[in-house]
Amino acid sequence: MHQKRLAGREASSCLMPALSIVKRVTPWAAWALPAWAAAQGAGGPALAPTDGLDGADTAWVMVSTALVVLMTLPGIALFYGGMVRRFNVINTLASVVAIAALVSLLWFALGYSLAFTPGGALGGFIGGLDRIGFAGLEFLGATGQVAVSHIAPHLPESVFAMFQLSFAIITCALVVGALVERMKFGALLAFMGLWLLLVYAPIAHWVWEPGGWLAQLGALDFAGGAVVHINAGAAALVCAYALGPRQGYGREPFLPFNLGLTMAGAGLLWVGWFGFNGGSALAADGRAGLAIAVTHIAAAAGALAWMAAEWWARKRTTLLGLCSGVVAGLVAITPAAGFVGPRAALAIGVVAGLACYWGATGLKRLLHADDSLDVFGVHGVGGLVGALLTGLFADPAIGGASGNVLTQLVACVAVLAYSLVMTTVVLFIVSRFAGLRVREGDERQGLDLSVHNEKLGWPPARLRRFPLKGGRGQRTGRAGSSATAPGQRRAPMPPLRR
Repeated sequence: MHQKRLAGREASSCLMPALSIVKRVTPWAAWALPAWAAAQGAGGPALAPTDGLDGADTAWVMVSTALVVLMTLPGIALFYGGMVRRFNVINTLASVVAIAALVSLLWFALGYSLAFTPGGALGGFIGGLDRIGFAGLEFLGATGQVAVSHIAPHLPESVFAMFQLSFAIITCALVVGALVERMKFGALLAFMGLWLLLVYAPIAHWVWEPGGWLAQLGALDFAGGAVVHINAGAAALVCAYALGPRQGYGREPFLPFNLGLTMAGAGLLWVGWFGFNGGSALAADGRAGLAIAVTHIAAAAGALAWMAAEWWARKRTTLLGLCSGVVAGLVAITPAAGFVGPRAALAIGVVAGLACYWGATGLKRLLHADDSLDVFGVHGVGGLVGALLTGLFADPAIGGASGNVLTQLVACVAVLAYSLVMTTVVLFIVSRFAGLRVREGDERQGLDLSVHNEKLGWPPARLRRFPLKGGRGQRTGRAGSSATAPGQRRAPMPPLRR
């Protein structure tokens, strides 16, 4: 995300030997130099004069923060809520809301400091503790000073920290799609809290903090192909294996509650992704504008590619397939958005649509995992496709960095392996204290009632139609009334289904 802001430096001899594979210098934007000089004395975040801030850039990143939060609340909530069965919708929505609240407080307490501050001797792998509890995120109006991050010294650090928080929220919320309809609510929150600190924060530090070992290696990830999507996809796959399949999986039809909600969620994701990728330029400039353009092109290409694959395989197209294709294109363009042009974005979107369709169908069958809403098939596969194609298509004239497929592959494998292993560790820890899965009877009843004692507004128990009288659309009684007109027989009711 932050390659435009990173200081050029050669790989240090104290880092891993793998860092010697690629030595590169990333040029600075000229306007960033004075602010960096002010922050450099502290070796990281520090106070800087308020007149060194850029008002337009600050405003754009603030708007982008709101857009990315909108992607989760209510974007992901609606997208997932429409795809689960009727009796698990409230649980799915509650999971997303609770995760957003939990991640926000943990980010304030510790997560931001671990991800985005220099870490001393361990700086290549994890951040320090300088910003625990947002310590030092100050605005001193009387003296004209404000805290700035060494990564974005032209923005107030509070704005930068909130922008990064929105990414942490959506990454954790994405994992919910793999474990819906069967995981204990308390266990879910315990798992996501530990996962944020032990998995997400270290990987974000590797890629987006200037001293992170993958940043030093030269890995390109403009807005989170590895940090967000590969990471969430790997965690989702582990969760699916750890929890096991849902009751009736493969034997009963799992009908989605309301694909209209899923469509609404996909629309919010599409719009919010302009802030997700455009805001990652950390500036209101031409690069942000290009990031928005390529984001839109890739989303459209992904939708049509998925539709074509679905037509070829099943001789029909579906709304769910179109929405999934949109997300596939958006996922794949995420790591490349600040490094490629429109034609490359078109190619990335097409490849992602086809690859993610296979990921949600053929690969899912090969893996024998009940990844309920295809988090790995779309986000994991799409993130891998996007990250590798970034190495192929990155244009140094756009982002000041040349792509290297081998470097991108190293980053993908490192993030995938770390997330797989550490997610397994976190799930094991949680299972020792809380257990992971609800009881079979509760699962059959549905988590809305068994966990939350709430339910959606179901149809009345005796909903009946009455004969029309006098004209089109007029009825002799109210819908749901137990009365019938004289001489009329009660119409038989089909059995209500939960």
